[in-house]
Amino acid sequence: MEFRAEARYMRVSPQKARLVLNLIKGRRVEEARNTLAFTKKRVAATVAKLLQSAIDNANFLSTEKGLDVDLDNLYVKHAVANDGPRMKRIRPAPMGRAYHYVRRIAHIEIVLAERNRNGVPVETAAGEKAAKAAPPSKPKAKAKAKAPAKKKAVGKKATAKK
Repeated sequence: MEFRAEARYMRVSPQKARLVLNLIKGRRVEEARNTLAFTKKRVAATVAKLLQSAIDNANFLSTEKGLDVDLDNLYVKHAVANDGPRMKRIRPAPMGRAYHYVRRIAHIEIVLAERNRNGVPVETAAGEKAAKAAPPSKPKAKAKAKAPAKKKAVGKKATAKK
């Protein structure tokens, strides 16, 4: 089971948000929270709120909907910062000119998933059992490749008359 949280139209460059998101990808939720608490980037506070929202989504589903979710086994499966719309601005420059610049906006998304006690994702463990139960398929015989066609002999060119 996956639990998502998304923050759209955040006033931060997606490139800067990715720097922080790469710190928490693949980590357990507690480790990710501690990492974000001590990261000296402005976007880290926003990402921490978003991570908490994803944890709350998982907690809501476990209590209200009756799903069996162990919050201690959650990890950050997917963390992405995509481009949002860009705000194009103009700054006055000397001698009547104008400098154009762009203010970037990011859509940040975090997906949490549950690992079992062995450290293997829950969906993967169930998929491996199904794969082991199926009989192995026989490999197909390789088709013989055709030999490349031979090139025709090139005749001599006639010399030009003077």
